[in-house]
Amino acid sequence: MLAVSLIWYSLLQNTACKQKSCRSRVQIAVASFKEVLTLTKKSVKDIDLTGKRVFTRVDFNVPRNEQGEITDDTKIRAALPTIRYMLAQGAAVILASHLGRPKGKPDENLRLDAVAARLSLLLGHHVQKLDEVVGEEVSLAAATLQPGELLFLENVRFHPGEKSNDEALAKAYAGLADLFVSDAFGTAHRTHASNTGLAKYIPAVAGLQMATEIEILSKCLHNPQRPLVAIVGGNKIADKIRVLHNLLRSVDSLLLGGGMANTFLKAKGYQLGKSLVEEDQLAVAVKIMREAATLKVNLCLPSDLIVADSPEDGTSAQVVTVDLVQADKMALDIGPQTRKSYGDLVSKAGTVLWNGPMGVFEVDAFAQGSIELLNTLVQSEAYSIVGGGDMIAAVKKAGVDKQISHISTGGGATLEFWEGKELPGIAVLQEK
Repeated sequence: MLAVSLIWYSLLQNTACKQKSCRSRVQIAVASFKEVLTLTKKSVKDIDLTGKRVFTRVDFNVPRNEQGEITDDTKIRAALPTIRYMLAQGAAVILASHLGRPKGKPDENLRLDAVAARLSLLLGHHVQKLDEVVGEEVSLAAATLQPGELLFLENVRFHPGEKSNDEALAKAYAGLADLFVSDAFGTAHRTHASNTGLAKYIPAVAGLQMATEIEILSKCLHNPQRPLVAIVGGNKIADKIRVLHNLLRSVDSLLLGGGMANTFLKAKGYQLGKSLVEEDQLAVAVKIMREAATLKVNLCLPSDLIVADSPEDGTSAQVVTVDLVQADKMALDIGPQTRKSYGDLVSKAGTVLWNGPMGVFEVDAFAQGSIELLNTLVQSEAYSIVGGGDMIAAVKKAGVDKQISHISTGGGATLEFWEGKELPGIAVLQEK
């Protein structure tokens, strides 16, 4: 285990990572994972797939517009290597995913037909899409599925037993296949029938995407190239308290932004006007700052902010220092002075973890803090890991998604992994 870890980090340290070559370093590192997998859990590469029917949980919960059109197929593309590998090995593949929150009953707006069509296009392979989750039609289609063929079930959350991890539903899923492959890291923090329940009845192993997520997220916390810098943004401390506490035991610097930083600033005595502040989390913020000081972690807060009358009103945006936020203004992004100080730390980092934007990035006037810091990140030699749906959108808006070392497909799962929790969707996988 240690020897392989040293090999992995040697690759990161010895391969050049200027902006133009950063992606090649990532490809080399990921290739190394696949050749010398350090997981204690089995993956699809540890078993014989020939002639097996494989129930594969993927995470195709993709963003869509009001017309139901897919606006970002990152999650579908992330599953392609696993699907292609299984088909090439002679497996008959049964795919299952959720989409949205249908509350345990069919919702015509949340059917997976458009997802199946996009998958077929990206894969260059016929996808047989069913309109049911379980039942006679599904059982017959699975029983007659041939090696090299692909079957796609309807939205698993149409069934009321999915989220409750109903035993009968789990058994029904297991009855469709010989093997369970979990490639949905984004749902690994959930205990549902299609990602943990069926593992009681058939062998469960990791898909390639799941394996890569576990490898990279583990290494960046337990044996990173230093300095290790974590950037945490978003709106609420309450959602990320445990993450912050756990990160303090690993990182060299912790950079805070977004609405979360407002609460820390208020806890230090600054007046934030109409800014989002979690009044009930002020004591928590004080505790985290004291903990950082005790552990000698460099916890950084904004020194200046972009403020405006409201998130929708970019015309009134102005730069102020944190001690001069007017009573009728809202802090909506980090200011240029903060971008520079944060950028200086990022440019010298060995590894950077990032979850949550620095401001209201959906509005151009308040996206510059995230965009400028992302540009600094990809121009550095740091190994970069970005997680969370908002951050996937941010890196795409900044046009740097191809230059980030690893974009995690997990939102809540990534956060809980960084909290140090054992995720149920990983715990059910077989040990090597």
